[in-house]
Amino acid sequence: MNELDFENILPDQIEKRSFEIITQELGNIKLADENADVIKRVIHTTADFEYVSSLCFSENAVKHAREAILGGASIVTDTKMASVGINAIRLSQYGGQVFSFMSDEDVAADAKENGTTRAAACMKKAVSIDKPLIIAVGNAPTALIKLEELIREKRIKPELIIGVPVGFVNVVQSKELIMGAGIPYIVAKGRKGGSNVAAAICNALIYGIDGK
Repeated sequence: MNELDFENILPDQIEKRSFEIITQELGNIKLADENADVIKRVIHTTADFEYVSSLCFSENAVKHAREAILGGASIVTDTKMASVGINAIRLSQYGGQVFSFMSDEDVAADAKENGTTRAAACMKKAVSIDKPLIIAVGNAPTALIKLEELIREKRIKPELIIGVPVGFVNVVQSKELIMGAGIPYIVAKGRKGGSNVAAAICNALIYGIDGK
């Protein structure tokens, strides 16, 4: 049996080494400087280089989002998984919080009464937060569809929409809808995405403020 060739890496160096490998494997692919750390962190989270081409950014989306975070913006997610994955401690240093309303009784009741998903009801509840918001959707296209409706009704105006739901039903359409909503966005075109991707994008935005 052949010996496996493992790299001898200290635990606190694994992430750094991972990003070195990502940079090496990108080779001659040139990423826009403003978006590079977001794309690389998503690749780090998923080991999927297709995000180089599928992640779409509205003009100055990253810059605008980081200015919003510096101004105390909070993040609303459509899943507990995404909210747990976001570095809430680092975000709190700038005055923001991470919210997920999926387990709230009023959200469950609203969804049942209106025959919709809890994720869509979460977007309605986000309207009540009286501070700048970044909306990060990694699972439910229904959340993006409801969010676009709330934007048209002028009931909410997020600083940024992260639209990366994963799946097959209304996923592609909901992302296209958000890209036309007139709000800064980071969207993963196509079927791929997930709560882990949403959290990775949020963390890249937070970490990039001080370059750490």
